Amino acid sequence: MALRQLPEEFLTMLSETGLEELQTALAEGEPCTSLRLNRRKTAPGTQPAWAATAVPWCDGGFYLDRRPRFTFDPMLHQGCYYVQEASSMFHSHVVRQLTAGASGPLRVLDSCAAPGGKTTAVIDSLPDGSLMVANEYVPSRAAILRENIIKWGYPSAVVTRGDTAAFRHLKDSFDLIIADVPCSGEGMMRKDEDAVSQWSRGLIRECAERQWEIVGNLWPALKPGGCLIYSTCTFNRTENEEMVGRIISELGGESVGIDINPDWGIAPGIDTSARCYRFLPGRVRGEGLFVAVIRKSGEPRPEKSSSKAKKDKGKKSKPIPQLAEAASWLPDGLKEDFEVYAEDDRISAFPAIHVPMLKKIKNELDVIHEGILIGTVKGKDLIPSQSLAMLTPSTDRFPTHGLSEDEAIAYLSGDAVILPSDMPRGYVMLTYLDRPLGFVKNIGNRSNNLYPSPWRIKTKPN
Repeated sequence: MALRQLPEEFLTMLSETGLEELQTALAEGEPCTSLRLNRRKTAPGTQPAWAATAVPWCDGGFYLDRRPRFTFDPMLHQGCYYVQEASSMFHSHVVRQLTAGASGPLRVLDSCAAPGGKTTAVIDSLPDGSLMVANEYVPSRAAILRENIIKWGYPSAVVTRGDTAAFRHLKDSFDLIIADVPCSGEGMMRKDEDAVSQWSRGLIRECAERQWEIVGNLWPALKPGGCLIYSTCTFNRTENEEMVGRIISELGGESVGIDINPDWGIAPGIDTSARCYRFLPGRVRGEGLFVAVIRKSGEPRPEKSSSKAKKDKGKKSKPIPQLAEAASWLPDGLKEDFEVYAEDDRISAFPAIHVPMLKKIKNELDVIHEGILIGTVKGKDLIPSQSLAMLTPSTDRFPTHGLSEDEAIAYLSGDAVILPSDMPRGYVMLTYLDRPLGFVKNIGNRSNNLYPSPWRIKTKPN
């Protein structure tokens, strides 16, 4: 393979920063393939189907010896794992340490969350019942984020679409905020040709300005005593150590250290007293990443209830007959703690403890997914949703039918499924390897495929 031609000015910048060692790794090295298992959908000790070695800083993270055609593995569509760059899995390690002493559920914001790799990694490291709010500004990327969050099956998640400026109005709302900010992308040069062709010192300055704006938007939403996890996938100090120094000096933050194993090969920050963590290709088996944790000064304050609450956005429908039926579809373990409600033609469930926060979020942002979308109302019918199918713990309120691998791929491609002649009419949960895959409606002589059209496999296996 031909060597990558890196910009001369970029190579000069690496030398100025003391990172000459990266030149060979970026010009000649190849990215590796890795994935992370869903801890709620896979048993402890589960190994991927392909030859793999463990990612040292992430429980459930694995390097693969090749890149399979993941699209044609039903387990990917079931949310049993997420294909994620190994360095980015470090967020799971960071969050697990920061939340180790938590006495109950937390409220967490992933502010620039698409496509969802870090979001799902953080979800698996949080205390059960914690609220995860995942936000994305770009509509097309927000749709991908929504799909990945639904597949992960975590019932206490919200996906929002909007500018981070909206979070200025949610003062002191989150215990933890993840800001994986848009950056110049130097750490992705082995994976993305655009990262090479678009690089310039001017781009670094533009990114730094945007990063400071995002941090300024998020800081008011962080509770006193809460932590901001700041990260980029770039190498220069302007977007990394200098930005962290500015957060500490101008916003009153405090650098927080994370315990790491020296054998992992993670490098420290450059010319800074702040605790920073640099993933450098060649030293680690992964791509470029910078991470720092900053704690907001002060002690958490008790929340005050406002007597002048704003009205929720959107028009809520009146109670409908299908509400009780929808509630009966929830797993027994969720019924007591979740509030079931109708909004327009949708019936959803959301953890009661977090409903007040959801209402605040809806006042400020466009919510495109919340908790569990149980189903949609069409006339007198209630149609179960894919969100319900992907839920963990899974529902057992429907007859089930297991599919082979080829049958599962056909279903995920939108094809009709042939059911046994004795299968009851109505909604049927299809499974693969005894895990939910999605719904069909059995109408006797055939079945209607209910897998979401935008998610369907568009290509054919060889």
